[in-house]
Amino acid sequence: MPGNDYEFHTHWSVPGTVAEVADVLFDPTDLPRWWPSVYIDVRKGAEGDERGIGSAFDLYTTGWLPYTLRWRMRVDSHDQPHTSAFSAVGDLIGGGEWRLSQHGDRVSVDFQWRVRADKPLLRLASPLLKPVFSANHNWAMAKGLRSLELELARRRASTDAERAAVAAPPGRSASGPVLAGLAALLVLALRRRRQT
Repeated sequence: MPGNDYEFHTHWSVPGTVAEVADVLFDPTDLPRWWPSVYIDVRKGAEGDERGIGSAFDLYTTGWLPYTLRWRMRVDSHDQPHTSAFSAVGDLIGGGEWRLSQHGDRVSVDFQWRVRADKPLLRLASPLLKPVFSANHNWAMAKGLRSLELELARRRASTDAERAAVAAPPGRSASGPVLAGLAALLVLALRRRRQT
């Protein structure tokens, strides 16, 4: 796999129904509200058909590392409420697929993400800092799980008081530059050690 190609598989298990989870995950324009640690802005760029296929969204995203990404997500297939697949162009090129399945009172959420980092910084630094960039993705997905759990609880609340008692979703990391620097130094030290 080339140095700037990435493949991730994320699995979540959350309480609820497939329909509830799909209502949250399959609405890209609402991502900045309930998953603000990663999604800075999302704008609809193109209308799709009645199932949403062909819809396009311009995304502005971040993580705990001190960089942002601009990319366009296009819905390639959508079987509400079970699957949604999309392609990506821009700073990230590739595609992803969400798969939801019911298991008792919980929903299994599987996300496959195959992407090439095409932003110049990531493309050039990936051969050296790939573990750091992968850790950034894993951090983003962990924040997504927590944010989804909170959003489901908020939607299930039956009173304003119950809704107010649900914590706000985790926000963007203020410690990103420090952590990124430490992680980069660690990777460099490990690589130098292997070479000696």
